[in-house]
Amino acid sequence: MDRIQKAAYSDISQVAQIYEHILDKEEQGETTIGWIRGVYPTKRTALEALEAGELFVMLQDETVVAAAKINQSQVPEYKYASWKYPDAPEDQVMVLHTLVVDPAFSGKGYGTEFVSFYEEYALKHHCHYLRMDTNARNLAARRLYKHLGYREAGIVSCIFNGIPDVQLVCLEKLLK
Repeated sequence: MDRIQKAAYSDISQVAQIYEHILDKEEQGETTIGWIRGVYPTKRTALEALEAGELFVMLQDETVVAAAKINQSQVPEYKYASWKYPDAPEDQVMVLHTLVVDPAFSGKGYGTEFVSFYEEYALKHHCHYLRMDTNARNLAARRLYKHLGYREAGIVSCIFNGIPDVQLVCLEKLLK
């Protein structure tokens, strides 16, 4: 049985290993995410999210199969997106960052399940405006988010998380 919960320090090495597995796949040409090994994401990325109380993990038995950071912090690049709800109150916006599913567990619906958890979490915290982003090169994520009802609010050219020349796709969804 899989469950999603706040991460513990003991989960950090497994989350970092998921990052490495995804980076391996990218370097082998098996996927296109737009990340750079040693730049983003790193073990430090996971550790900082954990220390902020914002890292969540999906466990299958005791194995971390997916992880993400969930908070109300919108990245500065979001101000350049064409949001459908530009006047959404800050305290009603929830943001999903760095959603990862271990490639060894892909195709099992874990990404969809994690986004569903994110939506439920947002509602429990009285947030009806959901935002997230992905690299324009990450076509699989873009397809998933579109399938789940997220609207692309624009693409922002930027340096993002230390990665140059990113075409950042900003996405949104309103929950009622």
